Amino acid sequence: MVEGVERTNDDAEQPPAIEQAAGPSQASRFALLSRATFVGGIVLTVALFAIGGWQRRWIADDGLIVLRTVRNLMAGNGPVFNEGERVETNTSTAWTYIVWFFSWLTELRLEYVVLAIALTLSLAAVVFAMLGSARLWGGTGSALLLPAGAFAYIAVPPARDYVTSGLESGLVICWLGLLWWQLMRWARADRVRVGGMFGLVFLAGLAPLIRPEMTLVGAFALLMIFLAPMPEFRYGPTVLRALIVAAAGLVPLGYQIWRMGYYGLPYPNTAVAKDAGGAKWGQGLTYLWDLVGPYYLLVPLLVLLVAGIAAARSRATSENTADTAPRRSIQWARRWLRSPGAVVTLVLASAVILTIYALRVGGDFMHGRMLLPQLFLFLLPVAVLPLRMPERGPRRVDVTFAVLAIGWLATVGWALFAANTTAIKTGTKISASGIVDERVYYVLNTGHDHPIRAEDYLDYPRIRAMVDNIAATPDGGLLLNSPAYTFWYIAPPPQPIPEGGAGHTVYFLNLGMTSMNVPLHVRVIDQMGLAYPLAAHTERLEDGRIGHDKNLYPDWVVVETGMVDRKPWMPWYLDEDWVIQARTALTCPDTQALMISYRDPLTFERFRHNLKNALHFAQYRIDRVPKYEIQRCDLVNPVPDPPR
Repeated sequence: MVEGVERTNDDAEQPPAIEQAAGPSQASRFALLSRATFVGGIVLTVALFAIGGWQRRWIADDGLIVLRTVRNLMAGNGPVFNEGERVETNTSTAWTYIVWFFSWLTELRLEYVVLAIALTLSLAAVVFAMLGSARLWGGTGSALLLPAGAFAYIAVPPARDYVTSGLESGLVICWLGLLWWQLMRWARADRVRVGGMFGLVFLAGLAPLIRPEMTLVGAFALLMIFLAPMPEFRYGPTVLRALIVAAAGLVPLGYQIWRMGYYGLPYPNTAVAKDAGGAKWGQGLTYLWDLVGPYYLLVPLLVLLVAGIAAARSRATSENTADTAPRRSIQWARRWLRSPGAVVTLVLASAVILTIYALRVGGDFMHGRMLLPQLFLFLLPVAVLPLRMPERGPRRVDVTFAVLAIGWLATVGWALFAANTTAIKTGTKISASGIVDERVYYVLNTGHDHPIRAEDYLDYPRIRAMVDNIAATPDGGLLLNSPAYTFWYIAPPPQPIPEGGAGHTVYFLNLGMTSMNVPLHVRVIDQMGLAYPLAAHTERLEDGRIGHDKNLYPDWVVVETGMVDRKPWMPWYLDEDWVIQARTALTCPDTQALMISYRDPLTFERFRHNLKNALHFAQYRIDRVPKYEIQRCDLVNPVPDPPR
């Protein structure tokens, strides 16, 4: 049996009274105009977004990090950054495998594949957003559906910057837009099909694979569907709910088990490197204002809020639902969960909570990037605005029509202003806030208007020199950046050199451009720890630049890579005593267990041990000063303190 009371299908609502009075021919002409306006709005919005994104086309250094993992996948080394080290350097699991699949399918150059995918998903996100918003306002036929929130989103320069960046930004907003549209279809449907519901919950269940913080949105959606009345099902609502849980959890739960056993962590290594649970409220507020202030972003948000409320009130007075359950009863609450109002509440509440989370962790170093999904969520309900023609009559003023018309014109006017605004003007210099316009920064530093291919980044300072130094040292060695960041030091491997050389390791912050310009057998690690667990498991620096607030001393790396650790072969700025202490610190049993978890061959026993200890490994931290790490681990210091 169907739980609850059947409702009238909103999609088949009657035209307004004025249209009925005017006759069926005029009503049909208005419906045709409404559909044409809506389709034209979608085409115009997508075209503007595509043009704006293409004018700013590029692939970020962090986008190239993803491609290094894809290269290893295609080479048969597994989803790793460095061969022989199981480290998950990409935050979005789904993005990694989507790029890998289309790279395998097309056999095209990776940079062009990722650029095309990112552009396509970004454009699709806007289409889904507008389709869902149109469903919210009752579809075409009763009003002109004009692009509003969609215009506001594409007008913000960071939104266009990350259309083709190689990062998962396009995937995230595409998933949000698709989920919004499907939830609105589910809420508006007169009769929910079981098959369609399984597709919806499967989509929502993908949230943690899209990006970890999207789990909040997916969980809210699944909870809402689970508690709402179930459609008719042969085996009853209880069995259907159990099947829904299975459909939603099969892929993410299966991957989570595999991740913990394979990588030895319950989440990507990037979350460890950036201490996603840490709190930096002051920096977070700075990051928020860095986006909101220059574009006067509060103006369109407030204008569209007023317009959305006006449209909702007008819509509520014209709706005629057949819900006879007493308000504030459990039955009424469950029925409300399958309503457009509940879906709007879900996206707005998610936007607020995700914004608070972004503020707590301090935001990001890339201008606007970490707040784009939140902005997209805020604008989803008003992606289009319903402009209903006012009724004719002497001295009659339609307040709702006036509010919506003024709101739409104000949004378009603001969009023209914001689209031509430059927020960060420091160019190649990073301001005291640590926030930078990432695209402009790399455009200026590489000398390429559109740095897309890996070799475009050879013109970034020190990258071409790195490639030349590797070619000039066939015996291998450890490449360390000089303290002044002007050239490379090479710590040589010990004698005797094995046949074919001892291999190279590059220790540098910019992982993407570095790793994509060297062969896969060259190990690339970073002092912040995105690809280097030893650095990732250090404590966060209180006053470090956001997103870069870990920095492992290179003395550790000399020992860990087994290079010559004595002067004059070791770089002059390293301390022999620190290197000796780092060698002792690395013998700490817990540190050894951590390193074994991602370096040992993957056997069943290793998988089981990693699975059991993943949470412990995630919480484990070391001190980046070797002397203090020796004390923490109760080891004997091989270099006693000098007498006072």
